[in-house]
Amino acid sequence: MSFQKLNMELSQRIVIESENVAWIDSPANGVRRKPLEREGKESGHVSSIVEYLPGSRFAQHNHPLGEEIWVLEGVFSDEHGDYPKGSYLRNPPGSSHSPFSINGCVIFVKLNQMDPRDLSSIAVNSEQLAWQAGIGGLRVKSLHQFEHEHVALVKWPAGEVFSPHRHFGGEEILVLSGKFEDEHGEYPQGTWIRSPHYSQHHPFVREETVIWVKTGHLAIA
Repeated sequence: MSFQKLNMELSQRIVIESENVAWIDSPANGVRRKPLEREGKESGHVSSIVEYLPGSRFAQHNHPLGEEIWVLEGVFSDEHGDYPKGSYLRNPPGSSHSPFSINGCVIFVKLNQMDPRDLSSIAVNSEQLAWQAGIGGLRVKSLHQFEHEHVALVKWPAGEVFSPHRHFGGEEILVLSGKFEDEHGEYPQGTWIRSPHYSQHHPFVREETVIWVKTGHLAIA
């Protein structure tokens, strides 16, 4: 079967409940993944949920346009350190590493999507960050910012309703807990949402919900 791109029309809104996506084996034994968007078979722009079984590892590899990681479960490791659940990593363009997990882990990974000028190397355990006041009842943990791009955790208290708004440079959300909602639907834990440049919605929650959110990074065309 020939390779096909997956969800690479960045002008389209995409919603994927990752819990319903089948695992696919990677080239590394004991490492499997759920592709969300993919430009090339083993290269280019890729976003995936990746599972490392206990004792598995991936060969040393380069990140031509960087790698961004959020640790969902367990402890992810490489030669630079160990990163528990709730860790946020940015390996900048031109970096490389040899990742592994001793006891197993699940991570959200974005490959080759960074601005080549953004050379920040980040490894932060979000559990050690304090929640900051956001708009209304929202609480925020800022993780990274570069020009229009902003990455953060956002905690929504039960019953919170946000005003309708547009996304300059788009918005990407991974629902970490609870259930996120808007006029288009309901998004349970594990749902990945990619909304294009200048899209609009009116989000709200009925129960406490935490999301990983990235804005301003999608093509403005």
